[in-house]
Amino acid sequence: MAHIGKRISKAREGIDRVKLYPIRDAIALIKERASAKFDETVEIAMNLGVDPKHADQMVRGVVNLPNGTGRTLRVAVFARGAKADEATAAGADIVGAEDLVASVQGGTIAFDRCIATPDMMPLVGRLGKVLGPRGLMPNPKVGTVTMDVAAAVKASKGGAVEFRVEKAGIIQGSVGKASFDDDKLAENIAAFVDAVAKAKPQGAKGTYIQRVAISSTMGPGVKVDPATLTA
Repeated sequence: MAHIGKRISKAREGIDRVKLYPIRDAIALIKERASAKFDETVEIAMNLGVDPKHADQMVRGVVNLPNGTGRTLRVAVFARGAKADEATAAGADIVGAEDLVASVQGGTIAFDRCIATPDMMPLVGRLGKVLGPRGLMPNPKVGTVTMDVAAAVKASKGGAVEFRVEKAGIIQGSVGKASFDDDKLAENIAAFVDAVAKAKPQGAKGTYIQRVAISSTMGPGVKVDPATLTA
């Protein structure tokens, strides 16, 4: 059995690991236990009734959190000419074409989100083995392959969060910081859950959203009553 440290043991005190807490109570519990020296990120984990091995049960999308993530993302844009200028004006951190492809191929990935214009995808496609495993490959389904690069950059900078179901049917995402007030966290969590609910695939059978839990970076998870997650 893995050893549980004193800090984790103390953080778990007062949390019923079986109980489903109303979202407001769950937020209060994780904020009380976010005791790290940095502003901990609040994460959500959702167990879904899907099998991602089947194409008609894949869940993927993007949600614009109403109160942002509390994190400043570094955004790279693959574009040329006027679109490159638009991306720069919108606040993109890195903009390029062949030069940016070469940089990534050389091992330099100094960005957290990647956007591309459609005409750049034949070039960007060469980076699939590098960007794909990191979840950075541009995809039209989540708005990162687009001609409206300015809007995509602003959305990424303003709180857009991508989500994709993992092999075990779990979706995880960041929904803010422990320093956010309760209302902002509750609004962000409700927006995330709503986006996942709307992304329900046709192949999903039975109960779609099965379990939900929230936690902070260094804190324990708290199970949430799904009925309390509506906006």
